[in-house]
Amino acid sequence: MSADPTQPLPEWQRRPEWQQTPQWQQAQGPSEPPTVVRRRRRKGPLIALITVIVLIVLFVVSDRVANAYAENQMASQFQSSLGLSGKPHVTIQGFPFWTQLIAKDFKTVNITASNETINSASAGGGALEIASLNATLHGLHFQGFNSNSATVDQLNATALVTFTALGNIGGVPQGVTITADGPNQVTATLSLPVLGSVSATAQVTQTGPNQIHVHVTNFGGMPTDALGNFGDFTITIPKLPPGVSIQSVTVTQQGVMVTITGQNTTLSQNS
Repeated sequence: MSADPTQPLPEWQRRPEWQQTPQWQQAQGPSEPPTVVRRRRRKGPLIALITVIVLIVLFVVSDRVANAYAENQMASQFQSSLGLSGKPHVTIQGFPFWTQLIAKDFKTVNITASNETINSASAGGGALEIASLNATLHGLHFQGFNSNSATVDQLNATALVTFTALGNIGGVPQGVTITADGPNQVTATLSLPVLGSVSATAQVTQTGPNQIHVHVTNFGGMPTDALGNFGDFTITIPKLPPGVSIQSVTVTQQGVMVTITGQNTTLSQNS
């Protein structure tokens, strides 16, 4: 008589509990538990995400390091090209920087400097002191990675010359104070023992692509020799790159603001 398959086996025919196959293996065969498989599937996208984040961070860091190095190199070149006494601060705009570096084409570059001196020729002699310099270069193109020259599509700059620096370059004697007196005039004031305080008026104008002219139009009772060379002198800036010239000269409360522009100019360490 055959055994009923629906009836449980006698206890003596049963396999010990430690030899019985788990229910999850009865359905799936000899493989890993479902929880292990799900955990490994979840780790895959997480590892990929972490890898992408690490690569992005490395790219950004290398981009900024290359940017800082290029800014320092450009600062040295601009110092030579513009005849500055110190190295200016250079900022290359735009991200990523690598694409600009590979193309050797920089869209916008900002240059700032303060308390600089540039070579000049004037009646008073010496160097012209620049209180602040701000320049923006649009379209800076290098011919090669090791090139010492670059072309600039458009250059716009402003330079502030204080009244003290204007008096020094003009050879004004001590005791004479220069102040603003309109958009293109300054007043030179001197206190004399007998005459008291006397003032002279001088015009400050642009007379050439690289020249600033100062001319006294009214001495106001001041002796002509009291102003030294300030009565009539010209400041010539010979270091301006080709294609760059003074656009305008304006007298402000802080000093004389000189606006400089240039198109399709070449900046070179040997210029």
